[in-house]
Amino acid sequence: MSNITRFDPFNDLVDDLFKGFLVRPMGYERREAVAPRMKVDVAEKNGAYLVTAEIPGVKKEDIQVSIDGAQVTLSAEVKREREATQDERVLHVERAYGKAMRSFTLPQELDEAKVEAKYRDGVLELTLPKKAAAARKQITIQ
Repeated sequence: MSNITRFDPFNDLVDDLFKGFLVRPMGYERREAVAPRMKVDVAEKNGAYLVTAEIPGVKKEDIQVSIDGAQVTLSAEVKREREATQDERVLHVERAYGKAMRSFTLPQELDEAKVEAKYRDGVLELTLPKKAAAARKQITIQ
């Protein structure tokens, strides 16, 4: 099971600006690559939710989308392209690889049969139609 972390754009910006300045010298930095992050936008239009997720470096065959009621789960695996050879020394690594997962709950249940998905240039676009609400039935008391 993967760890779920909260996305905090401010801390990421600060981390990127000051990385290496206060703690380590700017030269050689060796750290293990962390799991890739999936950035997601959700909008609502014409009785459907529009989800846009940035998943760069992933083939569409390596992306899974699952829907359970109003819960949407996106998972993808970014595969490492190649390993360092014996005569090669890696000086810096920023590109992340591994399995990334995002799960969120929308306000209304989804009609799974009408879901549409498109993936192009590292961006996944989902159209998630809302399930029609059951008609309210008035009960007569006898």
